Amino acid sequence: MSLEGKVAIVTGSGRGLGLAYAQELARQGAAVVVNDVDESTAAEAAASITDAGGRATAVVAPVGSAETADRLVQAAVETFGRLDILVTNAGVLRDKVLWKMSDDDFDTVVNVHLRGTFTCVRAAATYMREHEIAGRIICIGSPAGQRGNFGQTNYSGVKAAIVGMVRTWSMELRKAGITANAVIPVAATAMTATMPYFAAAVEADAAGEAMPPFFRHDLGFGTADDVAGLVAYLASDAAAAVTGQAVGVGGDRLQIWSHPEPVFSAYREGGWSVSALDEAFGDIIDAHRQSVGETFPPLPEELQR
Repeated sequence: MSLEGKVAIVTGSGRGLGLAYAQELARQGAAVVVNDVDESTAAEAAASITDAGGRATAVVAPVGSAETADRLVQAAVETFGRLDILVTNAGVLRDKVLWKMSDDDFDTVVNVHLRGTFTCVRAAATYMREHEIAGRIICIGSPAGQRGNFGQTNYSGVKAAIVGMVRTWSMELRKAGITANAVIPVAATAMTATMPYFAAAVEADAAGEAMPPFFRHDLGFGTADDVAGLVAYLASDAAAAVTGQAVGVGGDRLQIWSHPEPVFSAYREGGWSVSALDEAFGDIIDAHRQSVGETFPPLPEELQR
């Protein structure tokens, strides 16, 4: 697999997961437009690629507006001559429980994650279609969007919406040969670093040591580099037949997330009145109740901190 001759944009790639994606795309041969809101962070990210023999340029701008999306596409085309790959990774967190979440907390996350994904994909897909490029759209989701997470109304909502948009885009862009997929990463980040449950894994990663097998295998929890390989694969010609999928990866685990499907169907002639529901729904929901959130297994004693 090679990405030689390809050009990629990775939003929010100054550090963390986004930087790992950008660096892996460059290792596979792609020229990369990195993006961050901080000038020095963006410059350091681009330098980490060029110093390793790759090609990169930086665009300093907050993701969300159509203007930023157009700047990113313009930078790819003017600097490297084309655009083949878009990875929408930029994001922010404003975690609060529902009754404490302000309008600004909600709108900030929606603007960066949801609107930013939409505007960047629209700009990239428009360019790819106009230039008959069978491009790759890779949008970053989250387990919170698949299952919900306490204190993350805004983040869970936008990450679920991103997967919904990817499914739609896979249909709309299929004729042009452009694929659209979502990646659901499970990796050590600034957020997981604050959670005591993951302390032993984060400590090992910070020390340059392998994470304990409990985290890598049992939880499917790993490093940013563990996710980057999937992003690069989905960006390649080898993944031309893969579209509309939500693929999870973390540590030693790869997952294909299902599209929502009914788990049970019941029929009643004449429909379901209040009285009919009162009579039957309790037994139905007891037998088919769906879980919410993620439940982690007990942490082994030797990994407790």
